[in-house]
Amino acid sequence: MTSSPSTAFPAERLLLGPGPSPVPQRVLRALGAPTLGHLDPQYLAIMDETCARLREVFRTKNALTFPVSGTGMAGMECIATNLIEPGDEAIVCINGVFGARMKDVIERCGATVHVVEAPWGEVISLEQVKAALAEHPKAKVVTIVHAETSTGVHQSLEGFADAVHAQGALLVVDAVTSLGGHDVRVDDWGIDAIFSGTQKCLSCPPGLAPVSFGERALARMDARKTKVQSWYLDVSMLRKYYLGGGGGGGGRVYHHTAPVNMTYALHEALGIVLEEGLENRIARHEQMHKRLRAGLEAMGISYVPKRSLHTLNCVYIPDGKDDAAARKRLLEEYGIEIGSGLGVMAGKAWRIGLMGHGATLRNVDLLLAALKEILR
Repeated sequence: MTSSPSTAFPAERLLLGPGPSPVPQRVLRALGAPTLGHLDPQYLAIMDETCARLREVFRTKNALTFPVSGTGMAGMECIATNLIEPGDEAIVCINGVFGARMKDVIERCGATVHVVEAPWGEVISLEQVKAALAEHPKAKVVTIVHAETSTGVHQSLEGFADAVHAQGALLVVDAVTSLGGHDVRVDDWGIDAIFSGTQKCLSCPPGLAPVSFGERALARMDARKTKVQSWYLDVSMLRKYYLGGGGGGGGRVYHHTAPVNMTYALHEALGIVLEEGLENRIARHEQMHKRLRAGLEAMGISYVPKRSLHTLNCVYIPDGKDDAAARKRLLEEYGIEIGSGLGVMAGKAWRIGLMGHGATLRNVDLLLAALKEILR
């Protein structure tokens, strides 16, 4: 039985949705390099260099910075399961789908969650978080989404760590759609634990979730009274593989088979990020966002958030236009993928990603021309 062309050879799409983003040929070639064993010295050298590159991109000196085996949600779950014990209290900021998802994950860890909410499309204020901390002084963690992929909101984190640490809590940040496209400064901003995904601004295939744990987070994990509920994501064991048994690079302890070829891909993708330079890369994302925004607004299309991400543009669908039909035409006639709205935004908004390798002048102008034709 022969495969149809569509399954044997997937079509090349221009991925301008909420993720995954376009993957450069260099990264795809790296993915196809010979597979090594996960304890092979050559692989361990590649893995160590990948972790060092992640530290540069996260702007941190945290020794425990590594890619979790799994997509971005595995990073969220890894942090939650390691920092939360049954009976703990947590404050979770929700202004979209991914804040709500963090609430679900933390509740599954057995914690009582206190919610700080803002309407979809708006930011969480520092005053709201301070009020929640005063009301719930036993909270062990405060979680917040830096880049809310469901609404395109770019959340400021200024002052949050000071407020959180003053109450003895830890600050946990979701940077899935910001790492490598927006300024992310783990050490300068006092972030205790942070997670991201490879398939957004890093322009790597989906499959790994970069995480970083600071000293406060490590101390919290070391003081646990109960086992981490997830064996696979238990950092007390994972750190013995990534850092070695003594925490200093030697004596690796096997935990699970690492996704070797995905590590090659991430190693190369991070190399491309650092070659461009973080400042240049962030500036490019801002320039492309401004160009797209000007073109969309000239067509009468308005943005959902007041403070928009550069990497994910969430816009209202023009009145009278069919959401699914427009996206179907974009895909079939132009080979361009954009995203539909999530949650309360379903059928009301489009989510247009300009991430990593996809944030180019050519892609912005092509999308604008295609949308103009389809909406005419």
